[in-house]
Amino acid sequence: MAKNRTGRVGEQIKKELSVLIQSELKDPRIGFVTVTGVDVTSDLSQAKVYLSVFGDEEKKAESLKGLEKATGFLRTEIGKRVRLRHTPELIFKIDESIAYGSRIEKLLGEITHEHEE
Repeated sequence: MAKNRTGRVGEQIKKELSVLIQSELKDPRIGFVTVTGVDVTSDLSQAKVYLSVFGDEEKKAESLKGLEKATGFLRTEIGKRVRLRHTPELIFKIDESIAYGSRIEKLLGEITHEHEE
């Protein structure tokens, strides 16, 4: 039962954060950021927010710095929009799974191409 609730809270936080990052944040360091997932602890005290950032490593680092600077604002806005007794602490992490998946796909494509020749 509690697992269900953490999943629903995580999805709601993901939805609200996506809107907030796209429309409310004016920090020039934050580039094209997509929220790919949110893992909430069972006691709803922390939320790990996984982000996909378009650009190189420097752009990813700058976007992460900008978001960490705006954590207080984002947490306050989440508290207003999602009705919880305590708003979870937001921890931002870069999601490397998309880049990893495209790298694997590229390698498999190369193997298939070599095998055909």
